[in-house]
Amino acid sequence: MTNQPVQSPQFFLTAPSPCPYLEGQFERKVFTHLVGEKAADLNDLLTQGGFRRSQNIAYRPACESCQACISVRILAGEYEPNRSMKRIMQRNKDVVATEFPAEPSSEQYSLFRGYLDARHQEGGMSDMTVLDYAMMVEDTHVPTRIIEYRLGGKGLDEDDEKRGRLIAVALSDLMGDGLSMVYSFFDPDYSDRSLGSYMILDHIRRAKDRGLPHVYLGYWVNGSRKMDYKTRFLPQEHLMAKGWERFEG
Repeated sequence: MTNQPVQSPQFFLTAPSPCPYLEGQFERKVFTHLVGEKAADLNDLLTQGGFRRSQNIAYRPACESCQACISVRILAGEYEPNRSMKRIMQRNKDVVATEFPAEPSSEQYSLFRGYLDARHQEGGMSDMTVLDYAMMVEDTHVPTRIIEYRLGGKGLDEDDEKRGRLIAVALSDLMGDGLSMVYSFFDPDYSDRSLGSYMILDHIRRAKDRGLPHVYLGYWVNGSRKMDYKTRFLPQEHLMAKGWERFEG
């Protein structure tokens, strides 16, 4: 009887390109493919090691002169909303959130397109077509869910008009130790509702309901104001040189 060799993932390094978060810096990424029957287990391990998933690729920064990107995960079981977060929850008490398999829709894409045009006109995703969006949602070999947030919806058995206006969407991976928020977007006309923070609060609740300890938020970029919101959800852990370390603010 012979032992079958264990296939290890192959890692690749991108060429330097301008950093989208810090002016004057250049980013590089190390990445590998998430395919096959072991994709979910590999995704868990890599996410716990600071990687992020985009379609069937897992990547993390490998910049030569900067270490500003820090992986963040919320300690969901210990989280208690402060006054500010309670106000956000109250402001969105009329929102109905429903979880689905990772399947795209034209309604989602219309919301996604409006979000990009209002918030990220010059970003790397600004020219994404409906087919690109479908690939972003569907091209996954790990347990992935899409959550729709509707305003005043009355249930899935109703027609589209009665289901309520779609105002936010989150694409998330279900991991062994938590939920990983892959991408989220919302209707810019409802910016006063703080929907980005509301979706994080909803994921904390969902993680608690599943008995999962973490909600992974991706990278906090030290020095980038657009990423400061991620450190508002305490307690959380940051992945440092010696491993995950508790961060209290």
